[in-house]
Amino acid sequence: MQLSDLTHPNQLQTLNLSQLRSLARQIRDKHLQTAANSAVGCHLGPGLGVVELTLALYKTLDLDRDKVIWDVGHQAYAHKMLTGRYANFETLRQKGGIAGYLKRSESRFDHFGAGHASTSISAALGMAIARDRRGDNFKVVAIIGDGALTGGMAYEAINHAGHLPKTNLMVILNDNGMSISPNVGAIPRYLNRLRLSPPVQFLADSLEEQLKNLPLLGSSLSPEIDRMKETMKLVTAVQNNKTGIIFEELGFTYVGPVDGHNLTELLDAFELAHGIPGPVLVHVATVKGKGYAPAEAEQVGYHAQSRFDLATGKPYPSTKPKPPGYSKVFGHALCKLAEQDPRIIGITAAMDTGTGLTKLKEKLPDQFVDVGIAEQHAVTLAAGMACEGLRPVVAIYSTFLQRAYDQIIHDVCIQKLPVFFCLDRAGIVGADGPTHQGMYDIAYLRCIPSMVVMAPKDEAELQRMLVTGVNYTAGPIAMRYPRGSGVGVPLAEEGWEPLPIGKAEVLRSGGEVLILAYGSMVHPSLQAAEILKEHGISATVVNARFAKPLDTELILPLAEQSRLVVTVEEGCLMGGFGSAVAETLMDADLTVPLLRLGVPDQWVEHATPEEALAELGLNSVGIAERIRAKFQARILTGSVGEVPVGG
Repeated sequence: MQLSDLTHPNQLQTLNLSQLRSLARQIRDKHLQTAANSAVGCHLGPGLGVVELTLALYKTLDLDRDKVIWDVGHQAYAHKMLTGRYANFETLRQKGGIAGYLKRSESRFDHFGAGHASTSISAALGMAIARDRRGDNFKVVAIIGDGALTGGMAYEAINHAGHLPKTNLMVILNDNGMSISPNVGAIPRYLNRLRLSPPVQFLADSLEEQLKNLPLLGSSLSPEIDRMKETMKLVTAVQNNKTGIIFEELGFTYVGPVDGHNLTELLDAFELAHGIPGPVLVHVATVKGKGYAPAEAEQVGYHAQSRFDLATGKPYPSTKPKPPGYSKVFGHALCKLAEQDPRIIGITAAMDTGTGLTKLKEKLPDQFVDVGIAEQHAVTLAAGMACEGLRPVVAIYSTFLQRAYDQIIHDVCIQKLPVFFCLDRAGIVGADGPTHQGMYDIAYLRCIPSMVVMAPKDEAELQRMLVTGVNYTAGPIAMRYPRGSGVGVPLAEEGWEPLPIGKAEVLRSGGEVLILAYGSMVHPSLQAAEILKEHGISATVVNARFAKPLDTELILPLAEQSRLVVTVEEGCLMGGFGSAVAETLMDADLTVPLLRLGVPDQWVEHATPEEALAELGLNSVGIAERIRAKFQARILTGSVGEVPVGG
């Protein structure tokens, strides 16, 4: 069968092993071709590793009724191809195309959206409980990677499911020893021992030898022996293999480990597990990047890829040199500071590569901590370190720090502990879509007492803010910075001076319009001021630097002299930087027209950052057009004087 002819996943039920293996090759070919030619890049290694797992599982299910919940959608590319999205799979992660993660609105087979890890078992258990309350009898399966199993939420769900022995639920542990980077901690070490466990294979081999020695029958039982051997391996795993005792003690029946690339083993394992009542955990050992040698050899680098040469596996060279990325500048500067101060500890939640902490990990391993996918633990761990005089620097993506909000308030801010939060990927992140957009950190941090919130205008100011944050001891402090390359300003190798807390800077003076720009929006605002000048509108541009505390000594006099105040931020408008300025103007009884530019109350879908910013009116042209329209409307209506603060 051709993958292009598959119109419904239930068609897999009629296929034999040879046909399934052919589909597996086609799925990998399609995935690799899409990744190699993608203008926006896509995840690669995770999806390649679960092809046989997906095919075998779906062959044993009725997907018109049964529900499969994937943990983190970058595992689910084979799922997407098998559920009606093969024909336009090339649009993956592009504007208007297929989402990179699971999305309920995209397909009836996407039963639960997932971009962040460790959620699948909780969601699947909720569906199983709802099923039982209604008296239905469909199957519910959660697929979770061993990387996601380092997250505490997964164990909360396992703990609950194990307390419900009459609730049928299958959990498939896709164990490849990786999240983005190799997993850390005691649980991954335990799973590695399970993967290498010898008793199951030994007993199955013994059965084979005994059957072959039966008089008259032994030589004629070869196909049956293979089937009985696989079944014995699984039954032994369930009944006698105590290497899975942790899961057994938690109330799950443990099946495995199973070779995740052997369709026969997988089919037997899943059929067996479907017949076991109560919670069942099937441990499947896979290889990240399976079927593509470069991805198997370099599993970290091929977790996700931009365009590359499929024959060699090497990325295509950039058409023009780019400035260093913010993450790289951050990692390099932090490493320099840590060399000078042994109290500095870099903390990441399974994202040392993404946050730029790899250099610190390699050069100063004693000053680097990776906690796994456990943001809550990372924050409270940092609080404990701060109590004892260390200078913890918590580097987490903006979207992932949301998961530790209670810890930020309860464990850090109330106690005024000097923890430095560095929020990578703040603002528009592009093709990852709504689950990963860093929209909310300005709003969710600035409302917390004792928290300082800042953002650099470029990579050089990031270096200075890093020194500022490390030196700040009066309480917690946070710095946000965007994904991707810097703006190309000169960088110093050392000798960075800290910034005074709460002080902004004027970059362009003498305008009728006052533009207060925050972080990544400073340079587009300067460009917008040039465009406005061509239309006869002069603008003052201020690099705010701090959303909290605001530099009221600078802002209020400038606002009072202006005919229009504009705030520009790459974040949500509700509660964000613009709201902070509006509150300040109102508290000062200053009535001046105010235009707030940022992300309105909506989800930002997957697209390139440039496409998303243009659509939101947050590039230089969009900023200039919206300011010009507002300013001219005020003049035409004669209302540029006493106008209440607003958008």
